[in-house]
Amino acid sequence: MSSSSAVPAAKPPIRDALVAAAFRLFLERGYEQTTVDDIVALAGVGRRSFFRYFPSKEDVVFPDHERCLAEMTAFLAAGGAEHEPVRRVCDAARLVLRMYAENPTFSVQRYRLTRKVPGLRAYELSVVWRYERALAEYLRARFAGRPDGTLRADVIAAAVVAAHNNALRSWLRSDGKGDPGAAVDHALGYVQATFGRSATAPAGPTSAAPTLATDTPTATVQAAAPAAAAAWAGPAGTATGQPDDVVVLVSRRDAPLWRVVQELETALGRT
Repeated sequence: MSSSSAVPAAKPPIRDALVAAAFRLFLERGYEQTTVDDIVALAGVGRRSFFRYFPSKEDVVFPDHERCLAEMTAFLAAGGAEHEPVRRVCDAARLVLRMYAENPTFSVQRYRLTRKVPGLRAYELSVVWRYERALAEYLRARFAGRPDGTLRADVIAAAVVAAHNNALRSWLRSDGKGDPGAAVDHALGYVQATFGRSATAPAGPTSAAPTLATDTPTATVQAAAPAAAAAWAGPAGTATGQPDDVVVLVSRRDAPLWRVVQELETALGRT
């Protein structure tokens, strides 16, 4: 076959071409100095094509988040009663990591760009909030009917996002070196160890770790996560923790002092 009959290389999809053109210009000129007209000119398409794929210039910086959010929502919806809910939301968070890890170079470039542009940081926060809401809504449904179901769901969802983002950003700051999966697994392990068993525990209070409820005047952090309390409170409330353990007590202002002390002693296994 002669070279003249070779099949020409296929053009990248318009969406991909727009993203590539946008980031090339962002790197060369800066985000603020780049217009939508500049992007479509370099990509060789019209303005209508741009807005068919991206509602705004900010959206071209985060081209895969809508797809990832849809995948996460579908993954959570497919979960049944047999799936431990905290493990399920941790696995859902790993879908976000997979999106970043598929293209480390692009992910690092985007991270650097968002650090420089305040408007993009604000946009990124709104995206993170949508992921957190998806996790919280799933957990609220799983914990429905419990006195602290909504609170538990929101706290766990926030913890999953915080753990995931801590590991993800460390990886991005390292220019995408190393194994991000291992780092995220390590971070999410804290969430599962703290909240995992509490997600399937009975809703009623126990003597070792009372359940945090809206009608309870005082509660310790361990009350929201009995698994964490179990790590340093032995059978029958016997204290087995380390002397440098930190205990945080949350109390309503109108709670009687004797009740505050009682809850603290219960959490410490000194009753």
